[in-house]
Amino acid sequence: MTLRSESYEKNSDSKHYRLKTKIYDVLIVGAGPAGAASALKLGQAGLSVAILDKAKFPRDKICGDALSVDVLNQLPLLSDDLARAFDEFALKTPSFGVKIFAPYGGFIEIPFFHSGKAKSGYICTRVDFDNLLVHHLKKTNGVSLFENCRVNNITPGNGCLQVQTNAGTFAGKIVIGADGAQSTVSKRIQSQQAKKKHYSAGLRVYYEGIDSFHGDNFIELYFFRETLPGYLWIFPLPHGKANVGIGMLSSVISRKKINLKENLHQLLTTHPLLKERFHRARPIEIVKGFGLPLGSQKRKISGDRTLLVGDAAGLIDPFTGEGIGNAIRSGRVAADHIKNCFASNDFSAAFNRQYDNEIYRRMWGEFKISKSLQGLSRSPRLFNFVVRKASQSNSIQQLLIDALDHIGKKKLLTRPGFYYRLLFH
Repeated sequence: MTLRSESYEKNSDSKHYRLKTKIYDVLIVGAGPAGAASALKLGQAGLSVAILDKAKFPRDKICGDALSVDVLNQLPLLSDDLARAFDEFALKTPSFGVKIFAPYGGFIEIPFFHSGKAKSGYICTRVDFDNLLVHHLKKTNGVSLFENCRVNNITPGNGCLQVQTNAGTFAGKIVIGADGAQSTVSKRIQSQQAKKKHYSAGLRVYYEGIDSFHGDNFIELYFFRETLPGYLWIFPLPHGKANVGIGMLSSVISRKKINLKENLHQLLTTHPLLKERFHRARPIEIVKGFGLPLGSQKRKISGDRTLLVGDAAGLIDPFTGEGIGNAIRSGRVAADHIKNCFASNDFSAAFNRQYDNEIYRRMWGEFKISKSLQGLSRSPRLFNFVVRKASQSNSIQQLLIDALDHIGKKKLLTRPGFYYRLLFH
C-alpha cells in the first residue's frame, strides 16, 4: 500500500521549497457519518487516507438528530473504542419508541424492538454526534483530517485523481464523495440532478420550554393533512430542549406552492394538538432549511476512481427520512470495495459497478417498500383507517411494531390484501 507522501516545487525567487501535492491512497470529501465510517475502516486496513471537510468541527448539520437502533448496532462494526465512547457519551437522550399521529388526531405508540428485544434509540444533535466521530478519527492511524478545506475542482492525474482545494492539491488513487446532498464529487459521475419527486425539503428549529414529553422520550411524528406525504416531527433532547421540524416532498411543495416555513409556524401555533404545548415554548435558533435526496430511485453512485456514499449517493429512506444508518453502512461497503480495488489494482468505472450492485443489494428492497408506503401515506383516509384499527387491535399494533424491525413484515403494509383484511378485522 502507498504510504502518505508529498511532492514539492522550488519557488522561483528563493531557495525554499513549498508543498505542492499531498499524496494519499484514498481521498474522502466530507467528514460526516458516511465519510468517517469509510475513513475508519480504510485506516484500520493500513491505507493512507486524507479526509477533507469544508467546515471546522464541531459544526452543525441540519437533521432530525435521531439515531436509530440500526446506527447503534453499526458502531461496534466501525470500532469497539467508538462504541464504548458512545455508550459513555453524556450528550444524548434515550428514546424507546415513536408516537405516530394520524390526520384525524388519533395516535398509536410503537416501542422500538430489535431481534425481538426492547431497544432504545437516541436523539443526539449532529453537532455532538459528528464531533464524536471526528474526535475518534483524529486518533486513527493512517487517517489525516483537513478541516476548513473546501474542494474547488477534481481532475484526472497520472494514475490518480487530483483534488484542488483552498488548502492545496491532494492526490489519491480513488476519491469518496461523502459531501452531502449538494455533493461536488457527484458531478464527476452524475450528469443531471434527480427529479423533485425524489427529493424532500425540510426545516428544522431547536426549541426549549415545550410541555408534555412522553415519559420514555418517544419520538413524535405528526401526519397532518397539510404535510402529506410528509410529516412534522418533535424529537426530545437533553435539558428540556427539542428538535422540531417538518419535511415534505419537493414536488408537492412546488406543485401546491407551499411556504414550508409559514406552514410549520401555523401548525405549531394553531393546531389543537400542538398550540398549548408550544404556548410557552421558545425557539433558540432561526429556522434552517435543508434538502434530502431520497432513495426512491437508483442513482449512478460510482465512476472511474470515484464512489459516492451517504446523502451524496441519495441513500435516505423515502418514507421516514432516516439517513444516518444507511450513511454509515455505505461507508463500510465503500471501504470494503476499495480494499478490493487495491488488491486487484483496478479503480475503473467498470470495476466500481460492483459497489453500486452491493449497495442496492443491501438497501433497495427496503427503499422500494418505503417508496410504496410514501405513496400510501398521501391518503389521509387510509392513514386514519390504519391508525384507528391499530389503536383498537393488539395484533395489528404488534404487526406495526414488528415492521419497524423486520423488512418482511414491513412489506405486508404495501399489499392491498392487508388493508382488505383490516376491513373485516
